[in-house]
Amino acid sequence: MEATVVPLPLPALPEGWEAENNFKAVGKITKEGATQRTIEPVGPYFLAHARRARHKRTFSEDDRIQAQERAKKVEDNDDSEISEPEDPMMLQRDAKDWKSQDHYKVLGLSKYRYKATEEQIKRAHRKKVLKHHPDKKAAAGRADDDNFFKCIQKATEVLLDPTKRRQFDSVDEEADVEPPTKKQLANGKFYKLWGAVFKSEARFSKKRGVVEDVENFYNFWYNFDSWRTFEYLDEDVPDDNENRDQKRHMERKNANARKKKKAEDNARLRKLLDDCSAGDERIKRFRQEASAAKNKKRLEREAAEKQAAEDARLKKEAEAKAAKEAEEKAKSDRDAAKKAKEAAKNAVKKNKRVLRGSVKDANYFASGDASAATIDAVLGDVELVQAKIDPDEIAALAAKLNGLTVADEIKSVWKGEVERLVAAGKLKEGEAKSLAA
Repeated sequence: MEATVVPLPLPALPEGWEAENNFKAVGKITKEGATQRTIEPVGPYFLAHARRARHKRTFSEDDRIQAQERAKKVEDNDDSEISEPEDPMMLQRDAKDWKSQDHYKVLGLSKYRYKATEEQIKRAHRKKVLKHHPDKKAAAGRADDDNFFKCIQKATEVLLDPTKRRQFDSVDEEADVEPPTKKQLANGKFYKLWGAVFKSEARFSKKRGVVEDVENFYNFWYNFDSWRTFEYLDEDVPDDNENRDQKRHMERKNANARKKKKAEDNARLRKLLDDCSAGDERIKRFRQEASAAKNKKRLEREAAEKQAAEDARLKKEAEAKAAKEAEEKAKSDRDAAKKAKEAAKNAVKKNKRVLRGSVKDANYFASGDASAATIDAVLGDVELVQAKIDPDEIAALAAKLNGLTVADEIKSVWKGEVERLVAAGKLKEGEAKSLAA
C-alpha cells in the first residue's frame, strides 16, 4: 500500500514579528547552576558530524553517499574473493561451444575449481550477471551480443548440478598438478612437490582421508578406487526415435571411448606412482633392506643349490661310471658269447664236416666205386642224424669218428649212434638204414 503525502506548510509568523525584539526567554542559564564537563570528539556520531561539516553535506546526502560506499566496499570484497581478470578472448566465446569452455574461469573461480562452494558459485554468477546482462549493456549503449552471458548461464547450470559438476571435474585438466621435474626435485622438496600432485589426484577418491604411512600409502594408490568418469566428453547422442540404430551406435562408441580414457588414466596414475616411488628415499631404503634380505636368502639358496648340484653331479658321474662299466661288461659278455657262439657254430660246422668226411673216407660203405644214389642215401642219413642230435652230441660223435680210416670201424660207430637214437626215440626203426645195416 502506497503512502499518501499530504503537504503541511508551516504557519506564517505574525506580521512584524522579529526574533531580536519579540523573542521571550522562558529561563536562563546561570554560572552557579552550570556544570562543566569534558567532551571527547570520538564515536560514530561525532565522526558523522565531522564528515558532514567537512564536506558540507546534509543528513540525507551523507546517508546516500555512505550507502553507496558500503555497497562498493561489499562489491570490492567480493572482487577480492571470487573475481579475477577477464580474458578478452574468453568474452568472445561462442555459446554453442559450451562443452569446451572452462566453467570455473567463466565465473572467475579459477583458483577454487573443485573446491568452490555452492555459495561462491552463486555469488560469482550474480556478479557476472550484473556485469554482463544484455539489458545492462543495452542501457549502457553497448550493442554487444549476449554470447558470453549465455556462457555464464551454462557454467552456472553445470556447476550447480552435482552430477554435471562431477562429470566436468572429471575432465578438468586445469585442476591437475603436474608431476615435478628432476630439476625441481633437486632442490630437496620431494615430499612437498609430490604431495601437491597426490592431493590433486585425491579429489577423485571414493574413500576420504588418504593414508600417510609409507606402505599403506602406496598400497592405497596402487589400488586406487576412483569415481572419475568421462561422460562429459561423450559425443551427443541424437534424440531421434526413428533412428534407434544410430543412437545405439553412438552410445556404444561413447562407452568404448570412456573405457579407453579410463584405462589411459589408470596407466597415467600408475606411472606417477612408479616415478614417485622410484625417487622416494624411504622406498629406496625399504628396497635396499629387502634386497639385502633377499640376497642373503638367494646366497643361501644358491649355496644349497650348488651343493645339491655337486651331489647330483657326483651321483650322476657314479651312475654313469657304473652304467659304463655295466655296458662294457655286457659288451664283453656279448662279445664273449658271440665268440663262444661263433666258436660253437664253427665247431659244429667242423664236426659236421668230420661226420660227412667219415662216410666219405668209408667210401659211403660201398664195395668198389659208390654210385650217386648210394652217396645221396648215405649223406641224407648223415643229415638226418645230425638234425636229431644237439651240438654236444655231434661233437661226441665227431670225436669218435675223428682219426678212423677203416670203413668197418667207421660204420660201427655210425651204427651204434643210430641204435642209440632209435632207443632214445629220436629216430624211428628203419630210418638211417644206410648207416645201420
